[in-house]
Amino acid sequence: MKIAVYCGSRSGNEPLYAEKARELGQFFGSNGIDLVFGGGHVGLMGITADAVLASGGKVYGVIPEHLVNRELAHPGLTELFVVNDMHERKAKMAELADGFVALPGGIGTLEEIFEVWTWAQLGFHKKPCAFYNVDGFYNSLLEMIKSMVAAGFVKQRYLDMIVLAQSPSELLDGFRSYVPPREKWT
Repeated sequence: MKIAVYCGSRSGNEPLYAEKARELGQFFGSNGIDLVFGGGHVGLMGITADAVLASGGKVYGVIPEHLVNRELAHPGLTELFVVNDMHERKAKMAELADGFVALPGGIGTLEEIFEVWTWAQLGFHKKPCAFYNVDGFYNSLLEMIKSMVAAGFVKQRYLDMIVLAQSPSELLDGFRSYVPPREKWT
């Protein structure tokens, strides 16, 4: 299994974020789960990738040429794909991955997980999408999404399709038991 992780290119202000990213990476590496990620060695991205590698796992990075030097492409990956732009990055990550998870991060993290979640809703893929809710990081966002459901803009089944996890085993269990919802326009 290959899981794409979207997360911060920074470590954030709370040491727990780095600790949980490391823990997830160690779990992946120890359980034969390959990591697909943005290809940088900085922030939570680098911490997660280093932990997978240190635990004997495989790591596949995908980074736009423009960001190779800015995000300092990780030099020790199983394979690094250098692509033309962010659109190609996201498409390549989606192609490689069997599932997607957002760890704490910023605007880019949200944009990436929301895009693959939208693709799943539209039936472009049937892969699970998850929020790794470290210390309630995504609670406010989930409340906003519940407001969208209440207002009639999102169907409950699309909120229900999200795997919400606080531990590596909970994430893996959610992915293994995932059943995609009916496509939006069927």
